[in-house]
Amino acid sequence: MLDITLLRKDLDSVITRLETRKTPQAFLNVDAFKTLEAERKTIQMRAEALKAQQNSANKQIGMLMGRVTRFNAEENFEEADFYTQQVEQIKSQMADIKDEGDSSKKRLDQILLEMETLLLAVPNLPHESVPVGADEHGNVVVRNWGKPKAFDFPVRDHVDLGTPLGLDFEMGVKLTGARFTVMKGPIARLHRALAQFMLDVQTEQHGYTECYTPYIVNGDSLRGTGQLPKFEGDLFAAKKGGQEGEAAPDNAALYLIPTSEVPLTNFVRDEVVAEADLPIMLTAHTPCFRSEAGSAGRDTRGLIRQHQFDKVEMVQIVHPDKSYETLEEMVGHAEAILQKLGLPYRVMSLCTGDMGFGASKTYDLEVWLPAQNTFREISSVSNCEAFQARRLQARFKNAQGKNELVHTLNGSGLAVGRTLVAVLENNQNADGSITVPLALRPYLAGQKVLGATAVNDMDM
Repeated sequence: MLDITLLRKDLDSVITRLETRKTPQAFLNVDAFKTLEAERKTIQMRAEALKAQQNSANKQIGMLMGRVTRFNAEENFEEADFYTQQVEQIKSQMADIKDEGDSSKKRLDQILLEMETLLLAVPNLPHESVPVGADEHGNVVVRNWGKPKAFDFPVRDHVDLGTPLGLDFEMGVKLTGARFTVMKGPIARLHRALAQFMLDVQTEQHGYTECYTPYIVNGDSLRGTGQLPKFEGDLFAAKKGGQEGEAAPDNAALYLIPTSEVPLTNFVRDEVVAEADLPIMLTAHTPCFRSEAGSAGRDTRGLIRQHQFDKVEMVQIVHPDKSYETLEEMVGHAEAILQKLGLPYRVMSLCTGDMGFGASKTYDLEVWLPAQNTFREISSVSNCEAFQARRLQARFKNAQGKNELVHTLNGSGLAVGRTLVAVLENNQNADGSITVPLALRPYLAGQKVLGATAVNDMDM
């Protein structure tokens, strides 16, 4: 969520930066914000005036009560009664002031809630280094690594290569529906090997702490990282019922995680961590569940766009001064996986119009897929600055002893299914077998080649 102080100080600049995103979610309802802000100012000014009246009245009462006490002590009850009546008059006036103050506070709370609702739908501001562009065509190539292999035989895609190894799309449809997949035999083992390899690299070489998290989270967690309320349609939701004959409580909505970024980042929700504990580096291998709203007709063949897929996620919670240094570091952590697997890729700096909702700056890693003769996204690494932390109220105690918002970063290290696709297609042989990358062989008992003969009816 954006810093409301920034909107109050320089609304025009904020709007100008938001409009570079060129996306429907980028626009704040400016008229509604200005109306609420004007009313807030009026109420707060009146509240300050009422407070001043109360302070003045309290002083008067104190002075008058001193006189009441003195005249009672002198047995001048007539004078004491006179000042007592004045005290009662002032108290009556103060009661009216209190009623007005209570009413104003109630309205002010309502205004602040309405302003928060407005801001929850507004994306993060792009960092000044982000290239300006309307869509993916405005993205900028930062660097390339590796050279795509030249094949001397017709290239097959991962569906044709994976099916003899146990990739079963029809079973996925039978069990659940479209965009769900079953893996068995060698392909399932290769998929597991990739996830284990990624976790080992991220924990043993890059210093992340491995975590096991719930695959279902509550609404507060999703609001904290920015998926709610704007993108509820992209989530798979479930709602717990109440007792028999009762409605479910308002907070009963639960959701399958779209990525383990959600639970991992929420570790620091409503927390104040010690500065010495930063950075917090977390990783997890989980399934991810996405409804892919708005993607009908896109990537319908194979594993590229699934409702359920696995990912090894990287999350860092860092000091604000370190977040852009950390962003570059995390990109390197994702690149290391691709390099160890020998997969050609490129790093893209996303433009303002192609970045995700919560990001200030994002790099995408795109791996080479021979069957498509193009690069496809396999990792996205983002610095959200304080955008998520403000929603999460995730803070640290700085050197001056004051609470300050942390910066949050997240990235794929990597998407397991898409890495599987890349391994199959880039390491295929003329007979349809797959040469296992050296880095994966220890996870496959030293096996060098995966062939179709590894699956038979008895394996099922």
